[in-house]
Amino acid sequence: MLNKMEELVHKKCTPCEGGTPPLTEAEVQTYLTELGEGWSVIDNKKIRKEFTFKDFKEALVFVNNVGEIAEAEGHHPDIHLTDYKHAAIELSTHATGGLSENDFIVAAKIDALEI
Repeated sequence: MLNKMEELVHKKCTPCEGGTPPLTEAEVQTYLTELGEGWSVIDNKKIRKEFTFKDFKEALVFVNNVGEIAEAEGHHPDIHLTDYKHAAIELSTHATGGLSENDFIVAAKIDALEI
């Protein structure tokens, strides 16, 4: 039996259209408990996590892996390479003006990367 995070990892993002409401604050909090540690909610409109690596090369590999996930899912985060060994990921769904299940699917897939 899969745990909640594994269930998200096995899901596929679905296209969101304008007019679709964002997740409620309660829904966001439920999804947040299904992710790995370190994700925070900003204004109930996006989720963010910061990552630390041993060097620039490792950070760049991570960023490229996140890019592969984003392309496969058709859901693209904001990726910040904040310095030579730190990266931050921010996810939101522009079509809904807030958060959708897609944000949590991509976040779970990022958490599943071997870092």
